[in-house]
Amino acid sequence: MKITSNAITHGKPIPAGYAFAEPDPETHIRWAGNRNPDLRWSDAPEGTKSVAIVCVDQDVPSVGTDVNQEGRTVPADLARVNFYHWLLVDLTHATTEIEAGVHSTEVTPRGKPGPIAPGGGRHGLNDYTGWFKGDPEMEGEYFGYDGPCPPWNDERIHRYTFTVYALDVERCPIGDAFSGTDLISGLDGHILDQASLMGSYSLNPAVG
Repeated sequence: MKITSNAITHGKPIPAGYAFAEPDPETHIRWAGNRNPDLRWSDAPEGTKSVAIVCVDQDVPSVGTDVNQEGRTVPADLARVNFYHWLLVDLTHATTEIEAGVHSTEVTPRGKPGPIAPGGGRHGLNDYTGWFKGDPEMEGEYFGYDGPCPPWNDERIHRYTFTVYALDVERCPIGDAFSGTDLISGLDGHILDQASLMGSYSLNPAVG
């Protein structure tokens, strides 16, 4: 399979219009455009019955003690974990593209509704659901796409990988309120092919 995007060039910085937050010289960050990028894919193998999309940040700090703390930085060599930004399943086999801004156009406090996605398919719960837990202004269920918002004091530039999966099932065998780990488990044994595109992002002026 092949995947392309007008919004994201592989290995290059993601424009702020597709991020959850962007740098602010006074407050460190402010909300950004948060539009989903366009994606196009081709050469799905014979037997493809549905398509799934996953966006994951591979560089999230495993320990949050120093995250967004004045006078501190998150060390580049700190162990990292995954943070899922977009989970979309059950697109028809005939679907070969998603236009920019169809699934997200702005930051939505408390999250966008789901699981039904525009144009068909189902959105899962991205990891902002857990990140904002306990925040009285932002807590909620975050279905669909929400873009990059790495710690503004992280010494590491984060990588965001968008992967399109061709599956041998029409409906991914998972419930509706599914997480990233649920989806990865549900994809096991059903992937016919896949293609990925990676963009980077940082909110730290010292490294961005």
